[in-house]
Amino acid sequence: LETGDPATVAKRYAKDGVSLPTLSDVPRNDFEGIKDYFVGFLKKRPVGKILEGEKFIGNNWAQDAGIYEFTFNDGSKVKARYSFIYAFEDGQWMISH
Repeated sequence: LETGDPATVAKRYAKDGVSLPTLSDVPRNDFEGIKDYFVGFLKKRPVGKILEGEKFIGNNWAQDAGIYEFTFNDGSKVKARYSFIYAFEDGQWMISH
């Protein structure tokens, strides 16, 4: 997120990655959809903080789930639950979900 570049953020998702965005009720399941969400989200200049979370690591996968909070450039905040599943794909850890 710190890059501010929607395409760079979207490239962190696996080929078959899925995003259930924090500020949208529209699931994103392809590169263009994920990038489109981050166009608007990154305009708000989010700064995230994990408030609580748990990580589990398996063979070529990892899970991170908990509660995070984003603060935006207008001073507004949103607290939400999160879950990320990472898959080891083509030699890199990618967001699968």
